[in-house]
Amino acid sequence: MSTPAELDLDGTEVAPGVWVASATHADLGAPPAHAGDLAEAGARPGWRRAEFLAGRQLLRRLLRRVRPGSAELPLGTDPAGKPRLDPGGPAGLALPGVTISHDGDHIAAAVCLHGDIGVDVQLPPDRLADSTVRRCLGSHAPAVTALPRARRAREFAWVWTVQEACVKAAGTGMAGRPWSIDVPPGVLAGHWGGFAWLSLRTRSPVPLSCAFQPAPR
Repeated sequence: MSTPAELDLDGTEVAPGVWVASATHADLGAPPAHAGDLAEAGARPGWRRAEFLAGRQLLRRLLRRVRPGSAELPLGTDPAGKPRLDPGGPAGLALPGVTISHDGDHIAAAVCLHGDIGVDVQLPPDRLADSTVRRCLGSHAPAVTALPRARRAREFAWVWTVQEACVKAAGTGMAGRPWSIDVPPGVLAGHWGGFAWLSLRTRSPVPLSCAFQPAPR
């Protein structure tokens, strides 16, 4: 059996029609940004502006690989803050689902060619209260709480990335109560609502997961 390819800034297909890219700010450098992204970033504080532009840059790089005709389209957000491509062309044009996530110096972007998608990257927290573990892990909390401190924080982060990715895919954000989604520790894949999710533990050195609409049969 071949080893799954690690994620990188050029993107990896993790499921049919589902692509994920991962990078740090240093990986991306500072090439010219899309004019629309620069305009939208203009009012943000310095570090927020850099984070915003890095996420857009990684997403557009991924789009140039998997759906070149969409790579230069305007990017907006829906009322819940979910990124959406603006067709800027014929009505009814099918566009891929897109998503971006940041934590610290790490950035993730994902594209689903056939539906909605969410991605989340999360560094293990330096401080993690038992109450937070219980809230997000439910019946699985005792097993995670019993782990050594570093492993406990890392396992929590892996679970949280799945929960966040699911509500991002659904477009509900925190209103979707991500902590209520049952994600067994150590599991690589599952389903929630109408979405499939993948915990990319074999492909990413930092906790990173995605959730997406399965491809039509």
